[in-house]
Amino acid sequence: MIDKKRLALILSCFFLLIISCEKREQEINSISYYNKVNEIDSIYRIAKNPELAAKEYKALFKEYAPKNQEYIEEYETYIKLSEQYNIDFGGKESLYKLITLISPSGNTYKKYLPLFKKYGIDSTEVKQRTALYKNSLNHILIDSLTVASHRDQEANRQDMMIMLRNDRKNLNLFLRIFDQYGYPSEQKIGTVGNDGEPLAIVTILSHLICLDHKKIYPRLEEYLRKGEIPPRVFALIIDKYYLCQQSEHYFNVSSGLSSHEDSLTINRRRKTIGLPSLTHYSKIREDFLHSAQRKEDY
Repeated sequence: MIDKKRLALILSCFFLLIISCEKREQEINSISYYNKVNEIDSIYRIAKNPELAAKEYKALFKEYAPKNQEYIEEYETYIKLSEQYNIDFGGKESLYKLITLISPSGNTYKKYLPLFKKYGIDSTEVKQRTALYKNSLNHILIDSLTVASHRDQEANRQDMMIMLRNDRKNLNLFLRIFDQYGYPSEQKIGTVGNDGEPLAIVTILSHLICLDHKKIYPRLEEYLRKGEIPPRVFALIIDKYYLCQQSEHYFNVSSGLSSHEDSLTINRRRKTIGLPSLTHYSKIREDFLHSAQRKEDY
């Protein structure tokens, strides 16, 4: 007969195994989420079946917490299409979620005011919720990353000794940030530092991965699986690393830069991190830029 201590140990190991499996499943699901978004976006953007896309998005967001990636803007698209085709998207609560998702990027909410008003959300409440988001940002991180951004660009990176000294300082800073806070996403820090200038997180990490690939790459890969860093941002940093190595771009995501490898090979790589194919991505980016121009004209 198993004694109580041994039974407790067995149960502890069993629960730890369950937690480990659940954690691993969650990590895998982040890539799965991105690939499912790409499939649905293809239905909407390429197959030209927006009503089916809205229904597919509704099913997806019951399974996964929504994101609203730059360029693809899946949650905005879902709400827009649902409203167009009279599909229940969750009303006020989903619109609150949208406000939270678009707040970090600084996207204007003016185009949504008629929809917000329809569900009982006026402009004052939108501003209040946006202010609450800004107040929730990690200001300790913002302070540190403002310093890191200025340090990264000291002397315009023309003086090799200054550049290496500052990159080493930033490397140590980011490793501490990773240990204490995880990836410094826009949801945690927004997009601007204390001086109102952009926080150059991707630029800094592009320099740091060239400085010490072994320390930076595994952390970024971990945050990609967890859904903390978007696939496009991850791919930008990795492509910059390959540029440092004077090698072919691995994911071929940087605008104006290309690889001589065949598109099938690149597309297979892209899918492993949740990026759409080269052709699909080109269409997404083109539509996004046209939409941005319309917003600017508005």
